[in-house]
Amino acid sequence: MRKYKVIDISEKQLEEMVRKAPDLIEEGLRYIDHQKRTERGPLDVLFADSGNALVVAELKIVEDDGMLVQGVDYYDYITSNIEGFARAYKDKKVDPKQKPRLFLIAPSFSVSLVNRCKWIDVPISLFTFQCIGFEDNPKEIIPIFKEITIPSIPDPVEVYTLDQRLNYITDGKVREAVEDLLKEIKEWDADNILIEPTKSDISIKVSGRVFSYLGPRRKHFIIYTYDNENKWTGFPIQQAEDLEEVKILLKGNYEKFK
Repeated sequence: MRKYKVIDISEKQLEEMVRKAPDLIEEGLRYIDHQKRTERGPLDVLFADSGNALVVAELKIVEDDGMLVQGVDYYDYITSNIEGFARAYKDKKVDPKQKPRLFLIAPSFSVSLVNRCKWIDVPISLFTFQCIGFEDNPKEIIPIFKEITIPSIPDPVEVYTLDQRLNYITDGKVREAVEDLLKEIKEWDADNILIEPTKSDISIKVSGRVFSYLGPRRKHFIIYTYDNENKWTGFPIQQAEDLEEVKILLKGNYEKFK
């Protein structure tokens, strides 16, 4: 087995490696140009991916948080002038209708840089690299690239309102009955009873403990609470008589939970 070790390289060597073997970074990636002069400075390397989208790559041989801003700046320039780049590299079959991509290539990335990437509305990919040198042939250097996963943007916290739940009811009289019921329950113990909307229902708590859920329906509603045998049960409320019977259970469960 050949002996090898991890070696350091210069940015010029890294640039040469990615130009010669772009497929090692991503399958189907092909080299377009390097050190392209722009009004914002020279672009390290330009590629085209397998879908013919232009890819601007920013290279560093040390961890550098500043490369994100630099890369986005170049990406902005590329995107703003995509038609011109497509004409300039017509023989490379760059498709100006495809959204350009941004590659950051470095030996490592800080947690801060990786987390910032999730908030940037740019098709960005992060690649770390390591170079292997062989003792029997010092000139033979193999770069190994690994794509780093950028975390997803966390889902926004959904905020529900009582009106949203009540608006699900299309029958005006039923909605009025629900509003009157919730008002009456609140009056049992204004300081300790909490009535709040959930994703689908309305929860009713006393001293932090749920003793009932109210499920709005289009033309009726359902009250979930404990029955006389202490089993959690749903009671459809279709008419006033149904409600009067269930209110007795609600009041009893409130008394037990308070």
